[in-house]
Amino acid sequence: MKIVLNGRGGKVGRVLAPALEDAGHELVDLEAADTMVDFTVPDAVEGNVAAALERGIPAVIGTTGFDHGRVDAAARERGLACFHAPNFALGAVLMMRFAREAAGFMPRAEIVELHNEAKKDAPSGTARATAELLGGGTPIHSVRLPGLVAHQEVLFGGDGQLLTIRHDTLSREAFVPGVLLSLERLRSLPPGLTVGLDALL
Repeated sequence: MKIVLNGRGGKVGRVLAPALEDAGHELVDLEAADTMVDFTVPDAVEGNVAAALERGIPAVIGTTGFDHGRVDAAARERGLACFHAPNFALGAVLMMRFAREAAGFMPRAEIVELHNEAKKDAPSGTARATAELLGGGTPIHSVRLPGLVAHQEVLFGGDGQLLTIRHDTLSREAFVPGVLLSLERLRSLPPGLTVGLDALL
């Protein structure tokens, strides 16, 4: 597959670029691409997606903090698929799934998410998505410090007990299998924005 990778020089992009090539994909400019992958910053996503859609190119979006509604509308208008995951680590998706199940038995919960200080949005997309799965209104605590990659725990409190479900991303290589899966499934998705790696599992 010919892929334009936006954010190739970023923290995720530097890991993702060689991994895509190792998987047999070719990294090209937008003019030659048949798929776009975006790991940039929130302010750049809509412009990047619009440029891809104008050329008939579907997109995989790893950046968080952009307006889902506008991207969804633009993709529907063009009849193309866009896919966004707040977190491409398979373990993080399982953490969210287990948390949703736990919430049915222990409804009192809070989320603590920890990321590198360079992360632009707070709370993280993963934390916001987890809170939605728990029914909304779950308090989120954001930590931004050097040395962190991506970490989240969901704490469920009950009388005399505490249940903690935690996922730690120790390196950005953890995102590669999820990105490869989304690329494999992208063209089978309906027009518009599909959100969450859980939709592909």
